[in-house]
Amino acid sequence: MPSPDVEFAHFWIARGAVDGAHEWEPLTGGNTNETWRVGDRIVKRFREGGETPIFGNDVRSERLALTALEGTGLAPELIDAEGDTVVYRRIEGEVWRPAHGVEVVAQALAALHAQPIPEGLAHADLRKDVLVQQTLTMSGKVPPVPDDLPPAREVFLHGDATAGNALVTDGRVTFIDWQCPAFGDAAADVAVFLSPAMQWMSGNNPLTAEEVEGFLAAYGDAAVADRYRALAPLYAARMRAYCRWRAARGDEGYGKASLLEEV
Repeated sequence: MPSPDVEFAHFWIARGAVDGAHEWEPLTGGNTNETWRVGDRIVKRFREGGETPIFGNDVRSERLALTALEGTGLAPELIDAEGDTVVYRRIEGEVWRPAHGVEVVAQALAALHAQPIPEGLAHADLRKDVLVQQTLTMSGKVPPVPDDLPPAREVFLHGDATAGNALVTDGRVTFIDWQCPAFGDAAADVAVFLSPAMQWMSGNNPLTAEEVEGFLAAYGDAAVADRYRALAPLYAARMRAYCRWRAARGDEGYGKASLLEEV
């Protein structure tokens, strides 16, 4: 990704959002939006059409989430936002690895899910029938799933709570990349973090059965854990279909990742 155009850079420097003495360093962790590190700031410019069949991409939603979570330590500090761009303070942390322990992410996710749902946050319909339809739309096969499911608990969702979006600093987790927050079924966030494919795309091996159970225990809500377990085959089928959808569009690594989802 190239450096930003001069007019764009000067706009944010003039607003005081970034220091003009620092270089604009392109970040290549994802390919959905344009992102730069400028000193201790991150500048993210959203691209149109960055949404996928299961992950949204909306600058307004990111701005809303960062504002709502100010002071919690669960999200970066929002510095400024205008139009298609947000500027936030860079988190000095490491991408989550299994050596950090699954408990720190489970506890952070539980803390997020306990936050008040901000007014204006979009609702994500994550009912079984919707998950089935999404899977079929991506040409996936749908496994048998019980009709009698534990009830959903609707909460403040990150929406893309992968290991790659969980940064660990002094034993605490801060989530980044808030382009698709919503309120909806808590089990959906749990499923994204536990997904073997998403662990692989974050640079980790799939979690062991013991690590999965350790995560669910540390999350601390038996009803959410039971709903996750009941929907796990469907979550896996949906993620496998999504990875194949990404691979068909040339996104590196997703073909291998799709094979890790046991359906």
